[in-house]
Amino acid sequence: MFHLQHVYLFFIASLMLNLTPGNDMLYVASRSISQGPKAGIVSALGIFCGCFVHIFAAVFGLSLVIARSAWLFSLIKFAGAGYLIYLGIRSLISKPNTDKVEGNTVKLDPWKLFKQGVVTNALNPKVAIFFLSFLPQFVDPTSPDIKIDLITLGLWFAVQGTLVLMIVAVILGKSRNFFKDNPRVWLLQEKITGFLLIGLGIKVALTVKK
Repeated sequence: MFHLQHVYLFFIASLMLNLTPGNDMLYVASRSISQGPKAGIVSALGIFCGCFVHIFAAVFGLSLVIARSAWLFSLIKFAGAGYLIYLGIRSLISKPNTDKVEGNTVKLDPWKLFKQGVVTNALNPKVAIFFLSFLPQFVDPTSPDIKIDLITLGLWFAVQGTLVLMIVAVILGKSRNFFKDNPRVWLLQEKITGFLLIGLGIKVALTVKK
């Protein structure tokens, strides 16, 4: 098992990393402003489930393959980037339908948003490499329970990050009512969301493996 000091350092380091704006936070922010806090929360839950792909990959060695294989890294990187760009283009060409707005809520497909969150996180190779390089620093490599230790730390990191993303979703999602009452601003916001997602996809595509 890991030492108490390692756990203490991990909690602090993981909190700081989860509070740092990154791809997941930008994605949840765009969904929250675009479709409300519920959409942001559902997207955050999808991202949480996507983290399990990287946690188990790190535990069972797949992340090591990704880190050492330029071809596999590029394949996953461009797949994730292409998906984000696709979502951004859809936002740019779609017309905002304010008729679906009822009171302070919006009709949306939670399952679709959840799946998008899963795919967005699961296809981010930076997350895989992050888990590979970050988690092992806080465990004893000679421990017979090292896999359990890695899963425990990875799960904590994912839960903590999800709570941060939910708070972001609620705070930014509240501003959505302003867009609902101002159709022109709503239209502009949809375009901004599209450009944000495309920019996020380009950022992932330009990621250089170190």
